[in-house]
Amino acid sequence: MRFSLVLAHPEPAAGEIPEEAIAQMQDAFGAYGRALEESGVLIAAEVLAPTSSATTITLRNGSLEVQDGPFAETKDALAGIFVIDVPDLDAALGWAEKCPAAQYGLIEVRAAATSFVDGTWNDGCRLT
Repeated sequence: MRFSLVLAHPEPAAGEIPEEAIAQMQDAFGAYGRALEESGVLIAAEVLAPTSSATTITLRNGSLEVQDGPFAETKDALAGIFVIDVPDLDAALGWAEKCPAAQYGLIEVRAAATSFVDGTWNDGCRLT
């Protein structure tokens, strides 16, 4: 079953985090990514650029609206995502606990309702 580990944390200002701390966290995330890969559970991993580079679009009012910035202004910003394939929620929570981002941010663990694989949606939409 696929789960997304959605990482969120306050965005630091430029220069706020010492270069040494950044390097240590990059090493920790590298080790975490390799552990996910070696375990055969990693589907995808993405670190998002700062929210200042986000563009949000919608057609929900009948025409295209384009807005600079994220869809919501909050204290915590979406920072990245890991998509993993594990047997159950307990396994997903176990991987989330090991994620370096848990040390300074939040990780939302959410099951995939359905996944687009090999050109089709599989398993129907499980919204329950």
